[in-house]
Amino acid sequence: MRQIKKFGALSLLGLLPFIGHADEGEAVYTKGGEKPQALACTTCHGAQGLGLPAAGYPNVTGMSAEYLAKQLRDFQDGTRSHPIMDPIARALSDDEIDSVTEYMESFDVKEVPMITRAATPTDEGSWLALRGDWSRNVPECVACHGPSGVGVGESFPRLADQSSVYIVNQLKAWQNGTRHNDQDDLMGHIARALTEDEMKAVAEYFATINDQQVEK
Repeated sequence: MRQIKKFGALSLLGLLPFIGHADEGEAVYTKGGEKPQALACTTCHGAQGLGLPAAGYPNVTGMSAEYLAKQLRDFQDGTRSHPIMDPIARALSDDEIDSVTEYMESFDVKEVPMITRAATPTDEGSWLALRGDWSRNVPECVACHGPSGVGVGESFPRLADQSSVYIVNQLKAWQNGTRHNDQDDLMGHIARALTEDEMKAVAEYFATINDQQVEK
């Protein structure tokens, strides 16, 4: 019995660093970082990470910790720029970034219907999402972001249920060069090829993915 208790105590001790990291991540998300400039993430992204769509603050659910951490470090070094996020990111320590992004990765994610490029597009937004426009070397969004834009690994973020305002803002940022943190300027090329109406159409497609009635 004494050995069992000893093993249990040792097991708990082994988990303590992970528990502490999770607690730190929640604290940074809900209360902010150690430095006063590191505002609480809930301010813009909400308690459950769903964002504030009307204001263009993104939904962070379904994002990998690696992707989110990269974005924060990109705000720090200037390869991505935003007037609100720049000072917040620069005020976070490496440990705070790692812990808060791991916490955000744990958020519940809303399920969406799996719509692949095999589906039949019905309008401009679904056409760009599912087929792209290869006459301009614009690949379909789902080629990189996965069926319905659910995201793929640490490189391609979730677009499903994302705010259309946010998606348009990011496309414009790639277009004008205030965001240039993608590999080989892939998104920069795509954004510069799209018209503003096309940006709005494809953004609305992913923002309303649960309402899509695409013929298969």
